[in-house]
Amino acid sequence: MLRSIDELKNYVLDATDGEIGRCKDFLFDDIHMAVRYMVADTGKWLPKRKVLISPISLGEPDWTTRRLPVKMSKSDVKESPPLESHEPVSRVFEKYYFDFYGYPYYWVGHGVWGPEYYARSLYGVSPRELNEVREEEQKDNHLRSVSEVEGYSIQALDGDIGHVQDFIVEDESWVIRYVVVDTRDLLPGGKKVLISPEWSTSIRWSEKTFAVGLSKEAVKQSPEFDPLQPVNREYEATLYDFHGRPYYWS
Repeated sequence: MLRSIDELKNYVLDATDGEIGRCKDFLFDDIHMAVRYMVADTGKWLPKRKVLISPISLGEPDWTTRRLPVKMSKSDVKESPPLESHEPVSRVFEKYYFDFYGYPYYWVGHGVWGPEYYARSLYGVSPRELNEVREEEQKDNHLRSVSEVEGYSIQALDGDIGHVQDFIVEDESWVIRYVVVDTRDLLPGGKKVLISPEWSTSIRWSEKTFAVGLSKEAVKQSPEFDPLQPVNREYEATLYDFHGRPYYWS
């Protein structure tokens, strides 16, 4: 299913033996546009500690109670590699992290999650052969904070059109399918619309802008996004048909 990233923030995280904190942020890579880590706020339990949790470790969310099961113990979390000494998150840290949990490297292979498409499919898989890292796969990662990117300006072909307000993510592959754009600060009678990252022509991190291959008028006339309604296939088809784009699910 497709879910709002903002909706997931502040969900309670349940380890196998108790609560470990709440979801604070997400880190995604700007190549595959996939969430690679959830950043957990462990509060008083592990004060002044930033804990990363891979989607590989996440179970099925309980959308009613706003809780996320985590397939690890509190001891696992406590003993996991501390991020503070490795900031920002480097490939060296990631290898250390994945080796600690015995997970296959997501960057080895041709899928979104290495040999797999769904993050949970890597849970319990032996990393012995999959973690044979080839030279071309030792490059640095491209991880970005969702909270940092929210607020970036959206540039259409003929000018600014709004700003990034949220992201819509697929809750099994953890691929970001849409950027939620708020046009109300630039367009009279503006609204919220969805734009696929595939329609982006460039992301200028230093300038904090998303450039998209759409005109201002196309964005203005795009089907309105209602955060209170689910993003279902019918809505997606309407959106893609309006912009004349091929379906990503075909």
